[in-house]
Amino acid sequence: MDRLSHRGRTDPRDLRTALPPDSPRHMPVQDFRAAPPPGPQEVTTAPEVRAARLIAFGGAALIAVLGAWQMWSAFGANIQPMQYVLLALFAVTFAWIGFSFCSMLAGLTGRQHETPAEDGDARIAIVMPVYHEDPTESLGLLAALAQEVAAEGMADRAEIFVLSDSRDPDLLAAEAMAAERLRALSPIPVWYRRRTDNTGRKAGNIADFIRRWGGRYEQMLVLDADSVVSGDVVRQMSARMSADPALGLIQTIPMLVHGQTIFARIIQFAGRIYGPAIARGVAAWSGDNGNFWGHNALIRISAFAECCGLPELPGKAPWGGTILSHDFVEAALLRRAGWKVRLDWDLRASYEGSPPTLLDMAVRERRWAQGNLQHLRLIGARGFTAITRVHFLIGVLGFLMSPIWLALILSGLILTANVILSSPEYFPSTYQLFPDWPTFDARRMIWLLAASAALLLVPKFIAIGRAWRRPLAEGAGGRPHILLSAIFEIVMSALIAPVQMLIQTRQIAEILLGRNSGWESQVRKGSMPPWRVVIRRHWMHVAAGVATTVAIFYLSPAQLIWLSPILAGLILAPLTSRWSASPVLGRWARAAGLLVTPEERGIPPVMAESVNQARQLRGPSNPTLRLARDAEARAAYVAMLPPLPDRPVQDRLADISAEAKIAAAHSQSQALGFLNPEERGALLNSPTLLERWSRLPE
Repeated sequence: MDRLSHRGRTDPRDLRTALPPDSPRHMPVQDFRAAPPPGPQEVTTAPEVRAARLIAFGGAALIAVLGAWQMWSAFGANIQPMQYVLLALFAVTFAWIGFSFCSMLAGLTGRQHETPAEDGDARIAIVMPVYHEDPTESLGLLAALAQEVAAEGMADRAEIFVLSDSRDPDLLAAEAMAAERLRALSPIPVWYRRRTDNTGRKAGNIADFIRRWGGRYEQMLVLDADSVVSGDVVRQMSARMSADPALGLIQTIPMLVHGQTIFARIIQFAGRIYGPAIARGVAAWSGDNGNFWGHNALIRISAFAECCGLPELPGKAPWGGTILSHDFVEAALLRRAGWKVRLDWDLRASYEGSPPTLLDMAVRERRWAQGNLQHLRLIGARGFTAITRVHFLIGVLGFLMSPIWLALILSGLILTANVILSSPEYFPSTYQLFPDWPTFDARRMIWLLAASAALLLVPKFIAIGRAWRRPLAEGAGGRPHILLSAIFEIVMSALIAPVQMLIQTRQIAEILLGRNSGWESQVRKGSMPPWRVVIRRHWMHVAAGVATTVAIFYLSPAQLIWLSPILAGLILAPLTSRWSASPVLGRWARAAGLLVTPEERGIPPVMAESVNQARQLRGPSNPTLRLARDAEARAAYVAMLPPLPDRPVQDRLADISAEAKIAAAHSQSQALGFLNPEERGALLNSPTLLERWSRLPE
């Protein structure tokens, strides 16, 4: 393929070349029941990967068996039906937390991948799908990355694509203008494409890009609208992929940044302190059978195109329709064809934003829950590897553990009430000589509770200890501050966990009832929600906590000691949700040295530069009106418009009514005020209407 120079005939600064020439690549839709397409030869599993799997899965199985055995022993000989239920739920829960612990231990066997000396010459597309985002913030990240990519010597083989699915008329002009300014400032080519048909959501957006321009590039770096990697990481990933022809995808570990609220800072701190050890463990037992998280990953386009065309699932949403958690499925499809999918945990200069509030997190998790439960329809697909099915199962259990945990608590409460409110039957048989004494080993139960807490907390203590001994502690505000931050994170996480348990349980129930999550834009910046909102969202949590507290106090006050973290989290849910969403408290915490990460003390160059670039990309206060009054801006915008297909009259009613209102208006501002959102969308999608509107007096 001929290399197309930035300064050649496809220079993106030329308004006539808003997009590069089409270079299609075939991307067939996959059949999960058919044999996979041919890929590279299957590679053998490395000994260290086998050892990691033995530690992770064997250790988890051993912990589960020991826990179930001890619980069985605590119940004694005469086990009641409800105790069998409790035993089963406890075994699953104990296995889950045991696997998390053993998975981290498996990281001790992991190896670090090396970057070849030769960078290779693969052409790279840096693609950022956007959907109703702040364009200056998102494109500022791309502008900073463009500077670093050029500094790494890749300006002649890297290009940027902004792939818009936006439809909000209040954003269209601002988004296109920011893209036009980015094209003028960037040292590497930048292309902007907006779809009018949002089929397939994000996965469909990427697939549309590959089918139209995939033949132009060998590799594709996928970013989210709030994520970025450094130019050095792009260079290293490209070199590693070029050196291994069987490597289909490299996933990095995104570090959370820009957290302003307490909630965001808690997640950010936890991810920075505990995340690397967890990711190293996952990388160790995954080996070349890793997962894809949807962004901050480099993909071999030929492999992705051949293997990852996603079908619509039969049936209606939430179980059918578009595959929401498409990234897991795409990794599975690559792997079943023999391509390596790898988590390179050592590539640390990879960043993304975090959800700002508990309520915003719940909105995201609703979509993730639906997507992960869809995987139950795919987990048995032909050709998927055992580790692929494990990735699917972990994703499903990540949400099902909430109703399982709730059922475990309720089973324990029912057993407690049954013991207190009923009289034991010592002689169930008429001719029984000796009584059946009720048995329950409370001491063994306390040890099981302590073991559960240890499995949850010891990995955190290990990570805190590692941070304490390393320069990471200084980057996080010093050793005393990192210890105080860890204590605060543990307490807040304990308060938030029971609320998330009930939220996720409700989400699972909604999915089982057939309710679809829809497609909402992400909230990137948080604000403290008013009391009426948090009370409306959390009153059921408070009611459940108060009712349970009263019932336990009446039946068995001693049980309040063990359940106090859960009950406190539920009763305090409105306070926790509201005040953890406060940017003011977030700034106070940072000033006090709490929940500080090294990326805040020493801001990564690409993140610092993105702020400067965002300032340069910021446009006028009313970008839509600017189109009517600036012929050059209008010409640039029109050059970026997607072509409209031929449509029947009933689909052009908004165009017709917009044209009539523009004709009746006496000024540009008046015409814009006449138009409803649908008509403004018609105006901003039509060069003809834009030209007629611009002829009106200002």
